[in-house]
Parts: sequence; C-alpha cells; structure tokens
Amino acid sequence: MPFVRLNDPGYLLALAVIFLFALPLHELAHAWVAERLGDPTPRRYGRVTLNPMAHLDPIGALMLVLAGFGWARPVPVNPLYLRYGPRVGMALVGGAGPLMNLLLAGLGILAYRMGLEIGALPPRLILSFLNAWIFINIGLAVFNMLPLPPLDGYRVLQGLLPPDLAYAYARLEAYGPMLLLLFLVLDRQLGLLGSVLRPFYALAFRLMHL
Repeated sequence: MPFVRLNDPGYLLALAVIFLFALPLHELAHAWVAERLGDPTPRRYGRVTLNPMAHLDPIGALMLVLAGFGWARPVPVNPLYLRYGPRVGMALVGGAGPLMNLLLAGLGILAYRMGLEIGALPPRLILSFLNAWIFINIGLAVFNMLPLPPLDGYRVLQGLLPPDLAYAYARLEAYGPMLLLLFLVLDRQLGLLGSVLRPFYALAFRLMHL
C-alpha cells in the first residue's frame, strides 16, 4: 500500500485515531443498524459502544498496521430478528460499516479542502495525518466490501442476489477463513487489492485537489 509508512509520525497518529475511533465506529454502525432493524443481540453483547476494546481484533489490527487494511471483531447479529428478512436485513447491516468508513474518509477530504480554501496550509504532521486518515478509511471500506465471507461485502452481495443464487452462494461461508487467507496470499504476490483500490484512491486524490 502506498500510504503504509511506519516511520511517518502523521501516519502513526492516524493509525492511533483509527484504532480508537474509526474501527469502533465501523462496528458501531453495524450494531446500530442491526438494533434499528429489530435485533437486540448487539446490545446484549455490549457492542453498541465506542469502546475500542469491545471491537478490536488482534490479527485485524496487525494487518492494518502492516498492510493498511484490516478488520475488527464481527458484531453478533441474529438475522431472524431483522426487519425486511434475514438476507436483506443482513445486507443493510453489512453495508453500514464500510459506509461509515467512506463517511469518515469524506470528512477527512472536507478538512483537507477547507485547509486549502483558507490558504493556511496546516503543519506537515497534520497533512500527513489527513492523507493517511483518508486513504486508510477508503482501504478499510473497499477491503471489507470484497464479496468473501466473512467480510461485509459477502452479506451485501448475498442480499442483492436472487434467492436461489443467494442460497448457492451461502455455501461459501463454510470456507470463508480459508478463502480470505488465500486472497491475502495471492494479494501479496499479485497486488489484487491494490488494483481494486487504485481507482478509489485516484478519485479521492482528485476530490482533495479540485
């Protein structure tokens, strides 16, 4: 990932803020939408909270440090409680987390643009922080929208497919961790995720410098 710079104080500051706020907000979005759709399970398990310790996954956090994308602990959801049915309900719950990351990236772009508009460039540390904040949040959104179980994109696609195809697609769930591991191994060799992210990064860069 082009923005992974462990020797950059602004990047490290962005990582710390993402651990404390962005990842919890991602999971809180899942929990909040599930609760709004009628499922009491997330609150029962203490996930309707901004407390980072309730959401962080050690391996997902390590991947965020090393690769610029990662994940947190999945929010427990009972699809049978969800309004609009299990498939559509889970698609709405699944899409809420990546949408939150895109919103956070958008706020970062807005802050960057405001700094340019007033003609007062912030210190280098803040510029580096905003760049890392924007691109890491985009990376989190896009990575989590990959249509692989147990990522959010799997639930979203399952909700969009016709019932017969969704049922066949659900069989992949048993192989989810293995498929995700295979993707990460292939990504190291082929740069698959970088290819997917490139147009999103290009769009963000254009929005930052309009």
